[in-house]
Amino acid sequence: MTDPADLTSDTDPEAYRETLEAKRAEKDQFFADHPQSPIPPEERSNFEGLEYFPPDPDYRVDATVSLVDDPEADPVAMETSAGREMRYLRVATLAFDLTRADPDLEDGRYELAAYSQDGGLETLFVPFRDKTTGQQSYRGGRYMELAVDGGLEDGDDLLVDFNLAYSPFCAFSETFDCPLPPEENWLEVAIPAGEKAPE
Repeated sequence: MTDPADLTSDTDPEAYRETLEAKRAEKDQFFADHPQSPIPPEERSNFEGLEYFPPDPDYRVDATVSLVDDPEADPVAMETSAGREMRYLRVATLAFDLTRADPDLEDGRYELAAYSQDGGLETLFVPFRDKTTGQQSYRGGRYMELAVDGGLEDGDDLLVDFNLAYSPFCAFSETFDCPLPPEENWLEVAIPAGEKAPE
């Protein structure tokens, strides 16, 4: 099955929705049955599926990449849900426009920092908060993981799909310790896409 993250920004919207819905059903099955599910075993029989915002292709945006020259020079200590700190390296800034998704925005330009723990660019970790955080979506923020194929250079475009934003495992059980989005990734706009807060 095609992963929604592999589709381009001009993919047919209906085909995209079908692919996304199928992946969501697959994730629900994992959460309900798999031994590594974050749902506590005693609660799995009552699990009826994750809550999501409706699929919205307008929240799939092309972001312009600005690479950080020396990620090791300014490591980021992210607080965690258990009160610890985890060290990450800021490797890039992703600049994007949300005007298509929300035409009422006065200025639809936003930025998110992308991180990794080792400075690599193969997978970018993008934790964020937005105006849905603590209301429709999990109070600790949400995550995106962006796979990069074939290297990444300054000025490249990278597809950022907020429909794939997900709640960390600590949203489902306090046995997990999860990094919380640093303040530089607190967006002053609602992102009604991706996973909602667990019921």
